[in-house]
Amino acid sequence: MSEGASPSEQILEAARRNNTDLLEEVLSKFAETPQKAIDLINNAKDSSGNGALHLAAKLGHYEVMDQLLDIDGVDVNIQAQSNGNTPLHYAASFSFNDPQYGLFIINELINCGADPSIRNKENLKPIDIIGSSNEEIKEALESAEYATVIDLNVEDIPEEEEEEEEDDDDDEQEEGGEGK
Repeated sequence: MSEGASPSEQILEAARRNNTDLLEEVLSKFAETPQKAIDLINNAKDSSGNGALHLAAKLGHYEVMDQLLDIDGVDVNIQAQSNGNTPLHYAASFSFNDPQYGLFIINELINCGADPSIRNKENLKPIDIIGSSNEEIKEALESAEYATVIDLNVEDIPEEEEEEEEDDDDDEQEEGGEGK
């Protein structure tokens, strides 16, 4: 990398080359301002609108992807400007080159919160990219999408137990107040 490369260009280059040393070097400059590092990672884009996490997933560069995913606040569901792909879409495409390693990357993204239900600009979810080419990857994406739907539905259930406990506490306070 030349001296003149911006931090954004360096982050993208680290992802392209799976260069963890370069990534660490750039991020070390933001040790005192972690939010700036997160913003840099989430906002750095190449000419196609892909960020560092997109590039790492697209190229199967797990080491850099892992370091990026370890940073709280990095957007695992960020969509590329040109095509709307998320890193999970790119990992699904990468899996055609190396199915087992692709499954590993897909599972890592899912474990870090990647949403398999997001559609790109062609209205495709990552599972649509896989199609029937790999049953194991298809099952992983289906399971993750099902789990996401279940989580969303659980969040919609009203928390009645908490309300009842508060009512019980109010009753006890009133009873205690009458006896004094």
